[in-house]
Amino acid sequence: MTEYAADEVPQPEPVPAPPGRGAESAAAPVTPADAADAARLVAFGLQPKLLPARDAEYAELLRRHRDDPAFARLADAVASGLGLVVLEVSTRAGMAVTAAEDSVFAVRMGDYARRASADSADRFLHGLAHLAVAALAFPRPEDLADDGYIGRLTVNGVDAFVRQACRRLEERAAESGENTDPATGAPGLEAAWRVYARRSATGATKDARRLAGSTTGIIAKAVTFLVDSGFLQRTGDDAGGTYRTTARYQLQVRDLAGGAAMSELLELGVVPVADGTASLLPGEETDALDLVADAGLPFHSA
Repeated sequence: MTEYAADEVPQPEPVPAPPGRGAESAAAPVTPADAADAARLVAFGLQPKLLPARDAEYAELLRRHRDDPAFARLADAVASGLGLVVLEVSTRAGMAVTAAEDSVFAVRMGDYARRASADSADRFLHGLAHLAVAALAFPRPEDLADDGYIGRLTVNGVDAFVRQACRRLEERAAESGENTDPATGAPGLEAAWRVYARRSATGATKDARRLAGSTTGIIAKAVTFLVDSGFLQRTGDDAGGTYRTTARYQLQVRDLAGGAAMSELLELGVVPVADGTASLLPGEETDALDLVADAGLPFHSA
């Protein structure tokens, strides 16, 4: 056996941390309590109307996500395992998540529309209503990029906007000599305007209620769904109902802004922007546009 002097005894080599784990992971392994807190944070994120400012536990978990990288990775992994995409984690939006296409939490537009109506034309108009609300809420790329931007809209204003777009598309079809619906493969909005323009704006019932199948009825259904999803907040009853956007809706629209249909709708020039405000573009022959009476503008200057 080899003998060593007292000051020559060899020391054991340090054990390296497992690959892919940082020093903080080796020093503080994940516990079941950490996993429970991470899942709790994701659960808060799945409650779209819940604001961090109104729940102390939610706010504390958000602070931990910000300050503790290991906990942030754990919470993001829990969300990913549930088929959720984390859009943002902040005090303004909370833990904003959206469902991946194959997630059990996914709410597909087709499912929503089928619940809203059994008629295929109505389902199509429900999709167009959601597209128009998003386009009016954030008409410029810089609106989506500005975290402090708040969009404002009204039900009647959205209907007026779409009917103005229909007028533009009708004029474009007339200039190109089109008298029939476009062939398969033509831009979606070019085929859509005829369906929308033929539908009554409000309809009529014996007690003067708005018909669910009218265009304003369909838009009202769409914005109610967005309110229930935490994307819009109702602010009043004027012009069929007034609404303001939330941080969560801005994040969702950012994710959808590259869609061809939304780009085509904005390119019609119905929503001009010059000085930081936006309004419906006045038509040269307002009476011929068949707009909703007293529709009001979906945007308001400061």
